[in-house]
Amino acid sequence: MNALLAMMALALLPMTAQQTLDIKKDLVHYTGTTMSNVDYHHGQLQPAIGVHNQQIMRANREMPEESDGFGWTYNHASMIAYWNETFYVEYLSDSVSEHIPPCQTLLIHSKDGQNWSKPEVIFPPYIMPEGLQKTPDGPKADGKTSALMHQRVGFYVSEKYDKLIAIAYYGIALFAKDDPNDGNGIGRVVREIKKDGTYGPIYFLRYNHAFNAKNTDYPFYKKSRDKKFVAACDEILANPLYMMQMVEEADRDDELIPLKKQYKAFSYYHLDNGDVVGLWKHALTSISKDGGKTWYEPVQRAYGFVNSNAKIWGQRTTDGKFATVYNPSEYRWPLAVSTSEDGLNYTDMMLVHGEISPMRYGGQYKSRGPQYVRGIQEGNGQPADGKMWLTYSMNKEDIWVSSVPVPVVCKAAAHQKDVFNEMEDGKELDYWNTYDLVWAPVKMKKDAQGVKCLTMGDKDPFDYAKAEKIFPASSAFSVSFEVCPEQNDHGQLQVEIQDAKGQPSIRISFDPDGRIYSKSGARYNSLGTYEAGKTYRIDLNVDCEFRTYTVRVNGGREVRRIFYAPAATLERVMFRTGAVRFDPTPDTPADRFTDMENASSVEAKEAVFRIYSLETSAK
Repeated sequence: MNALLAMMALALLPMTAQQTLDIKKDLVHYTGTTMSNVDYHHGQLQPAIGVHNQQIMRANREMPEESDGFGWTYNHASMIAYWNETFYVEYLSDSVSEHIPPCQTLLIHSKDGQNWSKPEVIFPPYIMPEGLQKTPDGPKADGKTSALMHQRVGFYVSEKYDKLIAIAYYGIALFAKDDPNDGNGIGRVVREIKKDGTYGPIYFLRYNHAFNAKNTDYPFYKKSRDKKFVAACDEILANPLYMMQMVEEADRDDELIPLKKQYKAFSYYHLDNGDVVGLWKHALTSISKDGGKTWYEPVQRAYGFVNSNAKIWGQRTTDGKFATVYNPSEYRWPLAVSTSEDGLNYTDMMLVHGEISPMRYGGQYKSRGPQYVRGIQEGNGQPADGKMWLTYSMNKEDIWVSSVPVPVVCKAAAHQKDVFNEMEDGKELDYWNTYDLVWAPVKMKKDAQGVKCLTMGDKDPFDYAKAEKIFPASSAFSVSFEVCPEQNDHGQLQVEIQDAKGQPSIRISFDPDGRIYSKSGARYNSLGTYEAGKTYRIDLNVDCEFRTYTVRVNGGREVRRIFYAPAATLERVMFRTGAVRFDPTPDTPADRFTDMENASSVEAKEAVFRIYSLETSAK
């Protein structure tokens, strides 16, 4: 009886008073052996098969019509939802630098996850009142400068009232290094996104301590005549897991915030037993047993996780397992996914995004790499394809989305023969990984004769298109592919055979001088010339044991070559419309305030390469 009473008393204690949990068992932890190598943009990680990475907004200062309509070059903190059979991505934007106005929040949407709208302003710049001060002796607002936008949560779907509400926050930054999320901002705003694509009025959802309905430009949400909208907003404020995402900007004594500690960028998911896993920047983690009202403290760093000052995303996947997505390094590259059977023990690590586009525009706090990842939050929709959909920024400059097939795997089950014109529409790239940019697209298209092919275009002076196919790790195998270059005087297509860590042993290149080359050590050997608009079949027979391969072009003479880097096995075929890059490195200075030369330029002529088939087979 005494033991039972003791257990009951313990259950009634707040979580902060209960025993510390075992960080190697009771909290999120990583027991895998795979680690990321920061010397490589891809971390030498094996890609999760079938991931499609797509740039949906490419910043351009001089040609704003090609980007957001404004030419602003700081774009970051994107978030994603799926509602009314539509994808929505919200992101904040500053003209040049982080925390320096003007600032606004924009929205992009898509019906299919492939074709995206132009950005639209959903929360415009909000002018700070003249004379506004944070402290009595601090600087004053001039009445012309906009507030800063800073939000960790962007959407709420009310299932009960069938509404999608966009969420943002207006903070105050009165000088370059000021903190807009110090609890001294203006307040959080909401706006309905309607099914016909229009938006409702902007309302304040919650004010900071110095503001109210009398000294702000938008009304309080309770003033809305739409009772269902008001009720949906009430749902947000009554949900502790949503309020946890507002802690950084909220008043420090806000009674609706469950855990009043300045842990940053909260994300969460539910375990099978109903417990809630919480994750924050720096891979901090805790558990709630009451839906987010209280949390085990102290909050701990997730054992075995490597993650610095960047967001970490966690969710349940459609196969009943769990995934965390984050930058597994002290930098903001690469972007990786780890999976778990039970939501606590994570056992593997696979690549989601392993490229770092050149940072074209300088600015304050512009970190390099694919970063600040967010997925579709619980309750905010699930696309019919069952995939895990993610969004993030590249270099705090361009906005991206990724679709990750479920289950998440990195090993190919069998060799395959892909003849795209013979494959089911929409299924051709299910097992391909793509790096698809606004100015370097990777798409299934039909040629002039109506034949389907994987089409890679490139008019981006700073980046390239890329597509790769993973096959079973093999030491002796053959590779055949058919490619048609639409030009022979500009552009480049490199084709590599790589190992599990992304190290190529073989490279075939269609170069802008009209010749096909194979790489042999530091030099390239010519395999002959090529013509624009003509299809070329390349046949390779590969032998890793002897570090050699033979290559034949259009059934011509077979030529023997040696690997330019040894490998025990190889398992990827990669097509890329440009040379591999190595900048930035871990030693690249963190800050850069200058733009690249001709940062807004576009190539005068687009290069196009059409791939009709790819086949690998074991020997």
